[in-house]
Amino acid sequence: MKGRHSKYLHESIKKEGVNVRAPYQVLILPYYKGEKGIEYAIFHRSDADYWQGIAGGGEDGETVIESAIREAWEEAGIPKNSLYMRLDTVTSMPTEGFADSFHWDKNIYVINENCYGVNVIDKQLKLSYEHTEYKWVKYNDASSCLKWDGNKTALYELNKRLLK
Repeated sequence: MKGRHSKYLHESIKKEGVNVRAPYQVLILPYYKGEKGIEYAIFHRSDADYWQGIAGGGEDGETVIESAIREAWEEAGIPKNSLYMRLDTVTSMPTEGFADSFHWDKNIYVINENCYGVNVIDKQLKLSYEHTEYKWVKYNDASSCLKWDGNKTALYELNKRLLK
């Protein structure tokens, strides 16, 4: 599967001279370690009524981690030199929900969401237009607020790793 997607990725980035989103997703879960213990930032979508982590796709031939770093910078102002932790959690999602999917190879039906935690040293974030608000919460509150099961699974893994 990995080989197939990397082949399609290179074919999909530029179609007819237009930049096209790559056929994968990234999820980034910011966390802060302070006097109150570990807190997680969750984000309320501006186009829908739900909470999630930072999410987005690859652009212009980026690697997966480069996409995660760019998305965290664009959506929350998280410095590009922050410490990222790649998680084992990988969720699959149908391509039908993505506007650029008609540019992708016709044999791609699902894409992977690659998950990361990012250590934040300043809890003051800068929101993009994609989110109306964010909040710092403990694990249980974050998990109960998140809409998507993949977000909850990634949060569970990140929390377990941070508590080690």
